[in-house]
Parts: sequence; structure tokens; C-alpha cells
Amino acid sequence: MKKFLSVALLLCLALALTLSSAAADTVKIGMVTDVGGINDQSFNQFAWAGLQNLAKEDPDFEVQYLESKTDADYQTNINTFLDEEYDLVICVGYMLADATKQAAEDNPDRNFAIVDDASIDLPNVACLTFAQEQCSYLVGLIAGSMTQSKTVGYVQGMVSDTMNLFGIGFCTGVLEACPDATILQYNANSFVDIAGGNTAAKDMITKGADVIYHAAGGTGAGVLSACQEEGIWGIGVDSDQAAVLNNEKVLTSALKDTGAGCVDIAKAVKAGSFAGGVHHYTLADGAVGFATTGDHIPADVLEKVEAAKAAIIAGDFVVPTTADACEAFTLDD
Repeated sequence: MKKFLSVALLLCLALALTLSSAAADTVKIGMVTDVGGINDQSFNQFAWAGLQNLAKEDPDFEVQYLESKTDADYQTNINTFLDEEYDLVICVGYMLADATKQAAEDNPDRNFAIVDDASIDLPNVACLTFAQEQCSYLVGLIAGSMTQSKTVGYVQGMVSDTMNLFGIGFCTGVLEACPDATILQYNANSFVDIAGGNTAAKDMITKGADVIYHAAGGTGAGVLSACQEEGIWGIGVDSDQAAVLNNEKVLTSALKDTGAGCVDIAKAVKAGSFAGGVHHYTLADGAVGFATTGDHIPADVLEKVEAAKAAIIAGDFVVPTTADACEAFTLDD
């Protein structure tokens, strides 16, 4: 009996050690959204989809998100993940920059990442940035090539150096394809104002716009619904919004795979190779691009856009990244 008990005890200890080791190997990734929320059909949703796929492919990862309803939730949500000892906290959106920086300074031994912000210079913060001017330039070429009225529209969620890249790239592309085009521009000052996006788009349509691009998160759903209602082309952003919104009037979307950056940095944490600083994703990485769902883009236009894409990847053409280099972009005024 004593021998049996000893063997049983050893088996129990071995099992406990195995379970403990397995728990220690679990990499916990927490994602905090901005006020656009997890179902914004845009960069929050794309980031979360990437992390979900990672967890399905690799059971060592445990992923969770917390949604921010207001900016007051940013610090609270970050701290919740810190209190629960998550290995990496990913903050989605430049609006979380201040909260992320404060948390990183207060917790120098913890890993953080932030999407769409490069302002935090700390060794424990990875800044995941994307060449959104590149994909915006490509959809601008499409818009400039497709417009019949020579008037197009652009709705931006908020004005900031990060967000302005969308407009700068778009305006550059439009004028490359249609030098005498008029580009109507509107700052919605919100990523969640669907009604406001709808109204802004309809105002542009009354002024002759027959193609409208948005970089406005949830506000953009209103822009695209207006385009569908009025029978003109809309252009989505971040995700393939023709597929997401089941909208037949989405001509294309400027794709920005925020999930790719989140997955890369999560894998780096697991591998013990996490590095702070700027991690920049471009057309060459396949992290930005444009959608062709619906086959709405004529072959000659598609050929032109693919040639431009190849030129950017090869370094033969650099899309402007400042308003000074693109006088047509006016939302920075």
C-alpha cells in the first residue's frame, strides 16, 4: 500500500508540474480598442481577427480584447490587462498614445504595442505603423480614372498626422489620373458618427461627386450607405468593405492589415525577441493594398494601378507623406 501511495503521489506531482509548465508557456495577449469598437468594420476588427486566427493556429496563445466606449476607458482597460498579468497589451489607434505611454513608463518590465502611432520612444513599446498613403494613392488612382464628373469626395475621421496620410495619398492618386479633378474634403471629427458620414457624403453628391473615399472608421459606414443609396461609387478603408458590408457600390477598398502587425509582435513576445521602436508595414510586405471584390475595376485601370504598385515597391516612386508635398489636401488647415 505504501508503495502504491508513493507511486500515486509521484504521478500527481508529475501531472501538477506538467500543468504548471503548460500554464507558464501560455502567452496572453490583450487588445484594447479605441472608441470605434470591435465591430467597426475597420482597423479594430481587422486587428482582432488577426489575433483570433493566431490563437486558432497556435494554442499557446490566449487572446482577449476590451472595448473602449470613451477615451476615459483607455487607461482602465490597459490596467485591467496589466493586473491580470498579460504578456503583451496591444492598443489600437493613435488616440491611445497618451494612455499607452503612461502605462509603459509606469511598467517598464511589461510589453506594449500601439497601432498607428510612432510617437512613443520607449524600449517596451512597439509602434506598429502602416504605409496608408500607399494604399490610399492606389485607390486615388482608381477614383481619378473612374470619375465621370471629374469631382470626387474624401471623408476623414479626424485630423492628425497619422490620419492625414490617407488623404494625402488619395489626393495625389486622384490628380495623377485626372489632373483637373475637384476633390471635395470633409473632416467628420468622429470615428463613430454614421449619420454624420451619410450626410457629408450626400452633400458631396449634390455637388457632383461620383466617387467618394472614406478613412473614417465607423463613420465611413454612413458614407458608403449614402453612396449605395444614391447610386455612386464608394471606396472603403482598412478591410474589404464590399465584402464586410455586402455593398455592391463599393468600388474598392484601401486595405490595411492591422492584424498582420499584431500577430508579428505577439509571435515576437513568444519567441523572446520583442523589440520596441517603430515597426513599419508597406506594400512590399503585403500589409497594405487594395481590394478587387466585385470586379468593378476595368482591366485598363487595374493594369495602371498594378504598374503603380510595382513602381512603389521597387522604390521608383515615393508617395508623398506631408501636406506640404500635396497642396490638394486641405484638411490640415
